[in-house]
Amino acid sequence: MQGEKKSYAGPILVIVAALLWGLDGIIRRKLYTLEPITIIFFEHLVGLIILFPFVSKYIFKTQLSRRDWFLVFFIALLSGLLGTLWFTTALLQVHFISFSVVFLLQKLQPIFAITTASIFLKEKFNRRYIIWAALAMVAAYFVTFPNGQVNLKTGQGTLLAALYALGAAFAWGSSTTFSKMLLGKVRAEVSTFYRFLFTVCMAFPLIVIFGHSKSLVAATPYQFGLFAFIAISTGMVALLIYYKGLAKTPVHISTILELTFPFVAILIDMVLYRAFLTPSQWIFALILIFSMYRATNISSGHSPVGALKR
Repeated sequence: MQGEKKSYAGPILVIVAALLWGLDGIIRRKLYTLEPITIIFFEHLVGLIILFPFVSKYIFKTQLSRRDWFLVFFIALLSGLLGTLWFTTALLQVHFISFSVVFLLQKLQPIFAITTASIFLKEKFNRRYIIWAALAMVAAYFVTFPNGQVNLKTGQGTLLAALYALGAAFAWGSSTTFSKMLLGKVRAEVSTFYRFLFTVCMAFPLIVIFGHSKSLVAATPYQFGLFAFIAISTGMVALLIYYKGLAKTPVHISTILELTFPFVAILIDMVLYRAFLTPSQWIFALILIFSMYRATNISSGHSPVGALKR
């Protein structure tokens, strides 16, 4: 019974991280005056400063191989830089008002994660998993979009926002697999630190190259406070929780569990915008929960072949 409880530790951590990410769009609203690349730079820099004292003892004891350094680079490029940049840009395109189109990325991300996991990690999953995973994605779509209708009446930036969201889905989905590969050898704390460090190093020259240097001094004290709050909630802390969960969870399971994201979006709509669930959303919410439970509990093919163990 004790071993059974331990097997759920990873999935629970993944769900907690996904719930925290659901709040991210709300916090970022007050950052709309800054360039997206500047937001990325500061949120990772502040997160890095806060994180370092707590993980320095692990960093100095960890030696990374050439393969590990390559993985850190691609994780930072895809997830830290491009994924976050495209996600933030998508929110800016709809003025942080309509979450619906941007949340398309959450429905497509599992496709990229599962595909790359099967290629690079040789994760095996049977037909029953595919059925429940597909049902979970369909249910998540109808939970986010009442009656299956996407709101396109949010201004001329909506379609462009959808393209950026698609790019973020690819970046975050594929980087999940690379993160899993790195976590086979490196602690979650160290992986988080180097991802933040590499992202800062990549973002700064881009700010200069694209002529946004003035934006580095444009952030207000209030916005720096938001960066600190992001770091200890939806940013660095959420990523650290996610990595700890991902280290114990196959990619094809964790990416389905991340579909809990839409529940936070619905809660935000209910509390802030007085938009309540339709009957169809309640039905598909129950289907989503049951589908995730079934997909997670399918034991056949859970262990990734060739994945390194700690």
